[in-house]
Amino acid sequence: MFDSPLAASPYEVLGVDPAVGDDDLRRAYRVRLRQTHPDTGGDAAVFIRVQHAWELIGTAEARARYDRGRDEDARRRWAGPASRAASSGTRPRSRVHGQAGAWRRRRYLQLAADWAGHELSEHQAYDPTFVRTAPWEVRRMLADALAEEATGEMVAELGIGFTVWHDVAVGTDAAHKLDHVVLSPSGLYAVMSEDVGDTVRFRQGEAIGQALGGSTPIADLLGRARAVARTAKVRFGGAILVLPDDDLDQVVVPLGERRGIPTVAVRRSALRGILRSGVPGARTIGGNELFDVRTRLQQTVRLV
Repeated sequence: MFDSPLAASPYEVLGVDPAVGDDDLRRAYRVRLRQTHPDTGGDAAVFIRVQHAWELIGTAEARARYDRGRDEDARRRWAGPASRAASSGTRPRSRVHGQAGAWRRRRYLQLAADWAGHELSEHQAYDPTFVRTAPWEVRRMLADALAEEATGEMVAELGIGFTVWHDVAVGTDAAHKLDHVVLSPSGLYAVMSEDVGDTVRFRQGEAIGQALGGSTPIADLLGRARAVARTAKVRFGGAILVLPDDDLDQVVVPLGERRGIPTVAVRRSALRGILRSGVPGARTIGGNELFDVRTRLQQTVRLV
């Protein structure tokens, strides 16, 4: 919950200064509980965040541990893509083309330098104090890079029956890329990984939320999937929007058939299961068609 560059700190969730005294911290926690409790008209997602914040800083020992380790932990998470780490196990991994999150990470470094007004070392660019004070659009770029890397790490562990392409080009604008294309025994899937730092809900098949502004991630995902499908002459069996677990009230949110493609939003922790079992209503691929689809994609996919 507090891992994202977009996330409020436990102190911010409780509405207090990090230097607040223990008694005032406890009072603030009780006030926030009353304000956010679902039985009194509060938001259940915010109520859970308040409880989690208290778990992290509610006792002197926990607070000292959080204050001591949070910046170093954040620097370590934000500076190095998890998808680059070598697997420590012996289980065969998926066939992977490209590097998840690579384009957005490069773009983040560009945006961070532009905002700072000078070139930055990686140490400076991923310093938690710098990241937390950067404009929202800069932090969002890093958050999305981390989201894509987390997805990349998960799909790499699916096994040899899966083939994955990351950062697939769609047209001439790299920003309009398709985050992941996953070919599995259960079907061919277009996948987008997002982190908006807030609870995401849905209306008429599209994601909505204050943090989303006017963006349309579902429409973007489907449009990019159709562009890749036209180029490669393949059919996607499903489309998946992947969100951090805390940003989605349900494990899986079925969005119905959108533009002819069964579409779901899923918590990140549920992604592997969905890709193994298949999106409900997705068209399965098997036998010679599986090899034909893989060949078509290998011949046509461009990475950004």
